[in-house]
Amino acid sequence: MIYIYRLFHWLLDFEKPIFTNDTIIFGVLMLSLGLIFFTSSKKTGFWASFYKIIPALFMAYMLPAILTTLGIIAPEWTTINSTGEIVEHHSNLYYVASRYLLPAALVLMTLSLDLKAVFSLGPKALIMFFTGTIGIIIGGPIAIIIISYFSPEVVGGAGPDAVWRGLATLAGSWIGGGANQTAMLEVYGFNQKLYGGMVFVDIVVANIWMALLLIGIGKTKIIDKWLKADTSAIEALKEKVSKFSEEVERNPSVSDMIIIAAIAFGTVSFSHFGAGYLSTYFKHFINGMESQTLKNSLTFLGSSFFWMISIATIIAILLSFTKARNYEGAGASKFGSVFIYILVATIGMKMDLSLIFNNFGLVAIGMVWMSIHALLLIGVAKLIRAPYFFLAVGSQANVGGAASAPIVASAFHPSLATVGVLLAVVGYAVGTLGAIITAELMRIVS
Repeated sequence: MIYIYRLFHWLLDFEKPIFTNDTIIFGVLMLSLGLIFFTSSKKTGFWASFYKIIPALFMAYMLPAILTTLGIIAPEWTTINSTGEIVEHHSNLYYVASRYLLPAALVLMTLSLDLKAVFSLGPKALIMFFTGTIGIIIGGPIAIIIISYFSPEVVGGAGPDAVWRGLATLAGSWIGGGANQTAMLEVYGFNQKLYGGMVFVDIVVANIWMALLLIGIGKTKIIDKWLKADTSAIEALKEKVSKFSEEVERNPSVSDMIIIAAIAFGTVSFSHFGAGYLSTYFKHFINGMESQTLKNSLTFLGSSFFWMISIATIIAILLSFTKARNYEGAGASKFGSVFIYILVATIGMKMDLSLIFNNFGLVAIGMVWMSIHALLLIGVAKLIRAPYFFLAVGSQANVGGAASAPIVASAFHPSLATVGVLLAVVGYAVGTLGAIITAELMRIVS
């Protein structure tokens, strides 16, 4: 028996990645980023041609995903201890990047913000955001109808096991975020033993879509030309910020860098402090409500992540009206960009490409669903001549939320990161209501 136990121990342990220490994993991710930036800096030869097609930001996302797929690193894994119990492990790098580096990046990239110029971008940003929301709402039921023709069992189930109940949690995530997703799990009582499958679909489909958006960023001019988009307001904003950066540019001293770090992480500290109190207060406040519908709609107000991002953004906007904005000349947004790339690498690490072939039926629903979302965005963008920037950021503000919308926005220009955050906050507000409408439509067609 002992030999059988050792055999199973080895087999399960084989699933453990090569590197499990976060310090080592972080080093591997940084080496990956270093390799990407070293090769992307080449002006001639193979790499120059390669990065004309594939953006460096996409590679910063994809290379960690490849490392995870090969079993070199992993976001989570299981082992067996000496007593034969299965022990779950996970990396904390994404948590650190999203809770510490993301708000720091938002502050540093918003210091040089010209709020008036942002508002001059016009209503197309909101139009594309709500188009993305509608795409998710109608995409769910249409996807169920299409997949039911080919594989009815995939969209079946009864009671708590009904697939549409699980897909309701996806709608919550893809319109709002994690808090809205959890609300949908509670509202529709999906079997929590099957919930992991929906989280899996969320990760796979949302990450594939984000990868495609990042590839599109490298083709922005071609896409905008096809859309016949008016990009003058975006270009004017970029030019205004770039001109300001040139005017205040200086060789940063140690004092400058320390003050930049103080502004960034001081804001992170205050954001976490305020988020702790506000999320706790609103949790108690919401729990005291009599209307269950209202409770579910306001669940996001009990999320500390929502408040952390909101407080950091508000502080950043306020600082942009002070002399702190002059630290852009010392490279504030460049430091913010470094933090964003680290966040991108940790997001990429969560994606195991081989999982696409597992649970293929549910993934197919997600793919069809996301395709409808994408087609509607493209159609409306073509109709109103909206730039690709609004399409990409409007979509990610829905599907990715505050963690990835600023990533996509900053890929166009660091000064645009705030647009992604502001739209993502709107997503949190409408996420639960939109998800309920989606769920009811899916229930009808099921």
